[in-house]
Amino acid sequence: MKGVILAGGTGTRLQPITKITNKHLLPVGPYPMIYWPIKKLKEAGIQEILIITHEEYIDSFEKLLNDGGDLGVSLHYAIQPTASGISDGLAHAKDFVGKEKFVLILGDNIFEDSLRPFTQSFQKQRIGARVLVKKVDDPNRFGVAQLNEDDQSIISIIEKPKSFISNYIVTGIYMYGPEVFSYIDDLSPSDRGELEITDLNNIYIRKSILQFDQLPGWWVDAGTHESLFLANQLIHDELRERDYS
Repeated sequence: MKGVILAGGTGTRLQPITKITNKHLLPVGPYPMIYWPIKKLKEAGIQEILIITHEEYIDSFEKLLNDGGDLGVSLHYAIQPTASGISDGLAHAKDFVGKEKFVLILGDNIFEDSLRPFTQSFQKQRIGARVLVKKVDDPNRFGVAQLNEDDQSIISIIEKPKSFISNYIVTGIYMYGPEVFSYIDDLSPSDRGELEITDLNNIYIRKSILQFDQLPGWWVDAGTHESLFLANQLIHDELRERDYS
């Protein structure tokens, strides 16, 4: 399998610092944020990784990470010209992915669990996609999933619903096959003018080929000042426990 990390976006929720730098270059613990999804992919046995970002930041990523050799991976880079949604960013991975299955991680997802058991399940999955969900206290900030836990399927995903549906949200960790790029071609921009990842996943739901796993450990979308602070706390606590063990 290959790995794709989406490190674009405008970082609006983290301004003013993101007026001068990409949020994925901000520190989480002793490393820049982008290190953590790279480490998680490597831990799952994924060596070939594509980082997708905006043109104004790509030199910074290349200067920081080079070819990935220092982190034990092989890094490639692609440009998303405009902040036009996650699915739009993913479209720029088509040539890199080729005909392989792959994992997509949003670069501001910081989490505890190893991806290996989930990628192994996806490798055994004959068709379709797989997403990782998490039970949270504030689901309406995210894409909310209505689950059928009996057959490990998702009934629906609603982006930032105004009324309560469930406490389960779709994290920024997705697993797809190469067919995903033809589905992206069928998407239309949302009211925000973006190609939404929720709309993409709902195509798989309509075809009854979207499965899920639940993340048991902690997970943070480090895209706000509060959640970035929390991610730093959790990473520091985790590293401290390793030092003491």
